[in-house]
Amino acid sequence: MPEVIQELTGLQNQKLTQVPPSAIRAFDNEISAVDGIIKLTLGEPDFATPEHVKEAAIKSIQDDDSHYAPSAGKPELRQAIAKVLKKTRGVDYDWASEVTVTVGATEALTATTFGLLNPGDKVLVPTPVFSLYFPIISLTGAIPVMVNTADDGFVLTPQRLETVLKEEGSAVKAILLNYPSNPTGRSYGAELIDQLAKVLQEHHLLVIADEIYSDLVYDQEHASLATRLPEQTILISGLSKSHAMTGYRLGYLAGPASLMAPITKMHSFMVTCVNDAAQTAAVEALENGQDDPLEFREAYRRRRDLMVSRMRKMGFEMATPQGAFYVFAKIPAAFGSDDFAFAKRLAKEGRVGLIPGSVFGDGGEGYVRLSYAAADEKIEEAMNRLEAFVQTIN
Repeated sequence: MPEVIQELTGLQNQKLTQVPPSAIRAFDNEISAVDGIIKLTLGEPDFATPEHVKEAAIKSIQDDDSHYAPSAGKPELRQAIAKVLKKTRGVDYDWASEVTVTVGATEALTATTFGLLNPGDKVLVPTPVFSLYFPIISLTGAIPVMVNTADDGFVLTPQRLETVLKEEGSAVKAILLNYPSNPTGRSYGAELIDQLAKVLQEHHLLVIADEIYSDLVYDQEHASLATRLPEQTILISGLSKSHAMTGYRLGYLAGPASLMAPITKMHSFMVTCVNDAAQTAAVEALENGQDDPLEFREAYRRRRDLMVSRMRKMGFEMATPQGAFYVFAKIPAAFGSDDFAFAKRLAKEGRVGLIPGSVFGDGGEGYVRLSYAAADEKIEEAMNRLEAFVQTIN
């Protein structure tokens, strides 16, 4: 194996040295060595991509659809996205200038932050939240400001938002809001979205709305900030969760043309364009697979109810998830509040893998996240093992 020359040892971007690697992936890798472990760690749907979507991808390859697509995405896909957003959000986006196709929602977030933020800008991030947001913001030179929502049932209230804005001052330029939430599964009803929109409008904040789980809402209709504030919102979504297409890496953005221009410019520098087969599959999913998420959603609802019921009987406390496919549970008092220690011990002794809540920022301490995107039989066995582990300790 080649060894770097001495003069290049330690050469790397200094901003990158200041951010840790993905804590979720790191912990998952750490416990993967446990023999026979059942992992409920990652947000990976266990369902197969719908057959008609796979067939569209296969046909794309067979038809030699293998050339550079437009950087912003194939026109037919951007048109399909605009049509869906018109139907679901009530916003009439111009597909040619206000919709961009990305390599998953992660690239959409990265292109947005690098396209719109400047060093010193503050970005409000309600926590606990997907930990990747923090390095994505920090690498631009902007400053993520954690807003702990644990005392408010893991949702940001308009009152708390007003308080934080007064405390942080005029450097606050944006808010990054994910709902339904990873890791808590909590979401925002229409009334609360309206109240938040009023505050955000008054303060002229950029809204980065990560709505990747919007098709997986169980007990209420999804309410979008893009509907209320289309003129100041960048909407981010994709097909990874709704159509079990994580490996296709198909995401998208929509927003006002003047904001989308620098985002799309950054996107073109990063990836040039998304691969053709994935885009063709996405067209099929959006045009002919509107009902595909319904089957998944009902399965997730059933799994949620099973996991919540079983864990509450074991002594875990949690707010009932309203969407996505995660349970965010408070560790029983008998185990203390060290979520990393609990998760490591459970992995080693109970052979169940979950993610410590601390990796999701302020408010996650003493909690653990479990994904119920796993198969039913795995969830059943994981709950049996967890129950046995808890009883042994008790």
